[in-house]
Amino acid sequence: MATFLYRVGRLAFRRRWYVALVWAAVLAAVGLGAVKAPGASDEGFSMPGIESQKAFDLMEQRFPGATADGATARVVFVAPSGEKVTAAENKRIVERTVAELGDGSQVAGAVDPFQAKAVSKDGTTAYATVTYKVAATDLTDTSKSGLEKALEEARDSGLTVDAGGSAMSDAGGAGGAAELIGVAIAAVVLLITFGSLTAAGLPLLTAIIGVGVSMATIMALSSALGLSTTTGTLAMMLGLAVGIDYALFVVSRYREERAKGRTPQEATGLAVGTAGSAVVFAGLTVVIALAGLAVVGIPMLTKMGLAAAGAVVVAVLIALTLVPALLGFWPNAVLARRARKSGRIELGPRDNGGTRWARFVLRRPVPVLLLGVVGLGALAIPMTDLQLGMPGDEAKPTSTTERRAYDALAEGFGPGFNGPLTVVVDAKGDSDPKGAADTVAKEIGATEGVVSVSPSRFNEAGDTAVFSVVPSTAPTDEKTKDLVTTIRDERPGVESKTGATFEVTGTTALNIDISDKVQSALVPYLIVVVGLAIVLLMVVFRSLLVPLKAALGFLLSVLASLGVVVLVFQQGHGAELLGVEQTGPIMSLMPIFLVGIVFGLAMDYEVFLVSRMREAYVHGDSPAEAVTSGFRHSARVVAAAAMIMIAVFAGFIGESDSMIKMIGFGLAGAVLFDAFVVRMAIVPAVLALLGHKAWWLPGWLDRLLPRVDVEGEALSRRPEADPHPTPSETADLETVRT
Repeated sequence: MATFLYRVGRLAFRRRWYVALVWAAVLAAVGLGAVKAPGASDEGFSMPGIESQKAFDLMEQRFPGATADGATARVVFVAPSGEKVTAAENKRIVERTVAELGDGSQVAGAVDPFQAKAVSKDGTTAYATVTYKVAATDLTDTSKSGLEKALEEARDSGLTVDAGGSAMSDAGGAGGAAELIGVAIAAVVLLITFGSLTAAGLPLLTAIIGVGVSMATIMALSSALGLSTTTGTLAMMLGLAVGIDYALFVVSRYREERAKGRTPQEATGLAVGTAGSAVVFAGLTVVIALAGLAVVGIPMLTKMGLAAAGAVVVAVLIALTLVPALLGFWPNAVLARRARKSGRIELGPRDNGGTRWARFVLRRPVPVLLLGVVGLGALAIPMTDLQLGMPGDEAKPTSTTERRAYDALAEGFGPGFNGPLTVVVDAKGDSDPKGAADTVAKEIGATEGVVSVSPSRFNEAGDTAVFSVVPSTAPTDEKTKDLVTTIRDERPGVESKTGATFEVTGTTALNIDISDKVQSALVPYLIVVVGLAIVLLMVVFRSLLVPLKAALGFLLSVLASLGVVVLVFQQGHGAELLGVEQTGPIMSLMPIFLVGIVFGLAMDYEVFLVSRMREAYVHGDSPAEAVTSGFRHSARVVAAAAMIMIAVFAGFIGESDSMIKMIGFGLAGAVLFDAFVVRMAIVPAVLALLGHKAWWLPGWLDRLLPRVDVEGEALSRRPEADPHPTPSETADLETVRT
């Protein structure tokens, strides 16, 4: 592996113009394909195998067109204090507003609340439902401005008017600003780390090129492969993260080799042969984690994982080819300013903060280990109270119209009104379908926790009925989940009475089912991903205990980060400091995203840090010396990479959307715990206690596992300099000797 990549690096250095042109051509080709490809179709969210999805599919089959994915807006009218919306003047304002809302080329219809009996019992609140012919992502600015104008005019007339629904969602978001802030912070960290604008800019440039290639490819293939508009979100986030990391490690190793007096071409070859080998295996662990998302069984999540895995592969290829090619263009510009100005390159390793920290841990391994494990363990305790769900408008700030509309409906119609259940009765083959549906509705209506049941609506064939059930509790309340479970548990008795079957669906039931399925899939996902990674790390490190330690440390950091997320976003401790106005269940997909993304980054740090220790150990250093050597060469770079990721993720904490806050906070915390507590403290402490045993591998397992030269042992037996240095390299060598 190391020898092959060494040759790749030297070839890319020598043929830098060809390599640069090839990548430019690839970027242009996929960019052109993205421009000419049909737009990505938003197929919606689906999860095969759960009851609510089966019921939804049955509705699509029996009620053609009734479940069309058109945008909706629910406009809520609240009368001034002491008045009612049914008063003549207020009623006139509502009717005029509804007429305005129904006037638009993309509007399918607007339902008058007085005709639909959508008025609260106390007469203070009413709501109108506006449906559109197109999905929310296809709404034009004209349609959105028409909706906003109608709302403003009603407010000016004295009513409190707010709106929720998919039509109110802002597809643009502020993620782009957060990404730009993250890139800016990354540039500052890289500049401080390298002391060179070129060295800081090169990883950013190659990472952006890699993200461009990946995103353009996803857009070009979106129609052919059925990728939705959200598929590339994870690919962009991870592509930028690992793209910076991988280029950072190769450039850092290049500078080290130049410091030893090697020529630019030789230093490039050695950097790609050693750091590049670590990049390949780190990339493989990330790909395993992302491909493993298929275990969860959510098609959208599987596509997102595979697309992100493709972005990681692109980042690896760029680190192995384009980075060495760019080093060929600017061989000296990436060196530190002091080396460029003095004309001399310092030879030999020097002590730095990494070595001093390593020696501190080596002198006190037990206290450091106990402090790290106990500290993370304590932070993980709240995770035992983890409740998964899909927060909706109730989790948004009160400054948003969606949240105010949600609160107004909850106050006027009850907390369960915002999350009604939909019951689908399949009476096909039953002699009395209407009687069967009425019996099912009556039995469910008598269940404790049910406020009301709507009249049944039948399809044209008359063999399938649909009705709504309003719970007494909010959609994310645990009592609502218990109600859904109770209704389903009572199904056998109801079905025996009627001969018809029924299933429970709707947004609330769908979110409950998704949460249950994700929670049950989390452990198998961890087993598959961590198990495969342990095998891969055993191949890399030729050790049994080092991979196990890496996996256990990762689990500890993930559990701690989930515990902190629960502590803040579910239990509310310190929530006001982050601007979280409403606590509640943790987003269902949050643990899966957290595990997938952080596992990839954690294994990056593990491979880059410990591979240098393994390299030193293989070359004759004692276990303690190997730990010190690994920290001398890699600690500063790993710390810089972690700080970049923490800054990027922490930037999302400032967003108004609570789910984005949660994801940013969780990822930033997980990287902080894993990089600085697990990798920087627990790992050297464990290696200090294990000594030579850390690098032990049973003989039978050693013979079974394939051998790959990640440490560059074969390269260490090569001559120190190129057999045929170029004139410019000869001049560089003369500069070093001087």
